Amino acid sequence: MTGATNGSCGNNKAGSCTTGNQGPSLSNKGFETRAIHAGQSPDQWSSGIVVPPIHMGTTFKQLGPGIHRGYEYGRCGNPSRNSLEQCIANLDNAKYAIAFSSGLATISGVCALLKVGDHVICGDDLYGGSNRNFAVIGTDRGLEVEFVDTTNVDLIEKAIKPNTKLIWIESPTNPTLKISDIPRIAALVKAKNQGILFAVDNTFFTPYLQKPLDLGADIAAYSLTKYMNGHTDVIMGAITTNNEEIRKRITFILKTMGPVPSPFDCYLVNRSLKTLPLRMDRHVQNATEVARFLENHPLVERVIYPGLESHPQYNLVKKLSRGPSGMITFYIKGDFKTSTAFFDALKIFTLAGSLGGCESLAELPLKTSHEPIQEELKQKLGINENLVRLSIGLETAADLIDDLDQALKIAAAAS
Repeated sequence: MTGATNGSCGNNKAGSCTTGNQGPSLSNKGFETRAIHAGQSPDQWSSGIVVPPIHMGTTFKQLGPGIHRGYEYGRCGNPSRNSLEQCIANLDNAKYAIAFSSGLATISGVCALLKVGDHVICGDDLYGGSNRNFAVIGTDRGLEVEFVDTTNVDLIEKAIKPNTKLIWIESPTNPTLKISDIPRIAALVKAKNQGILFAVDNTFFTPYLQKPLDLGADIAAYSLTKYMNGHTDVIMGAITTNNEEIRKRITFILKTMGPVPSPFDCYLVNRSLKTLPLRMDRHVQNATEVARFLENHPLVERVIYPGLESHPQYNLVKKLSRGPSGMITFYIKGDFKTSTAFFDALKIFTLAGSLGGCESLAELPLKTSHEPIQEELKQKLGINENLVRLSIGLETAADLIDDLDQALKIAAAAS
């Protein structure tokens, strides 16, 4: 057990009683090596077991009143969670990672850093739950929230006010896959010199494809539910940061509000991170083949995929990341009847929300992931009855293409 402390869960207001992340160890090793070994040393466990054990206990024996081995109570820290956090921090070139019970819980945790009257700038194209968290929960607790197109840095600069304290973006966005120039936004925030936090939701790219902290962000946020777990069996989130003050405040918020993940789920995500680079490479390979097929299909009006030269930020994607991920959005020609016929005809793709798993999923964001957002914003972003979102899985690419082809033909006949 590394970094043990003698702090108290009940009294340590500056942070939590988890053992501290050690910063990027194995920093001279490849991503694949770090995904398997960071935070996973058998020397941490008295048994020498090669993979981290699952610590399901809720409390820990104290050596004396207020004296412990680094863990006191499960909400404040757990060896399984600490192992996962060390691995995530390492993969994101971060000093610290903090795991939450869900991706949306990470947003709540970051927003808890703010106070009534603070101004928040959000990307206009966010996951529906994220939009609702800011637009409803945030405004209800007194935050001033403004949505802008963050692909246009000039619009961000115009939106900044003296009370702006947070800029929150997704890159790529969900579902229209817009890419923001993270280094330019980071430079703008730094130049303003007014204590603005810049957070990037990096869920679609993961640390394997893009590292927001290296590009200048203060916080990288993740729904670990998606690619980083990648097996459609865990709900969890995390943030990474290099800022010690952010770490102290967020860990205090986490232990006080209590949205902590279970040790078993931490074990599962730790397991999944070992294959993250292999899976992401296959997601990218499959998605690129599927996107090229769709781009030439007569029933497809337009394909949005950051790996296609037709994407408006194609060159920026190549500059900031090592690949375009596995998400594709496209507009099907026709109407709601056409879209419904397409979904009904799919055999390998499953009509379901979420993304990033081994299996391929399809959804109509208008009726699922983005149903909660404001109607005016849906119209502005083009989230309509023809917009289809695909999460490309790890199946044989030719089988995915065949499935889409037959479903599109059936949809064309039905329209």
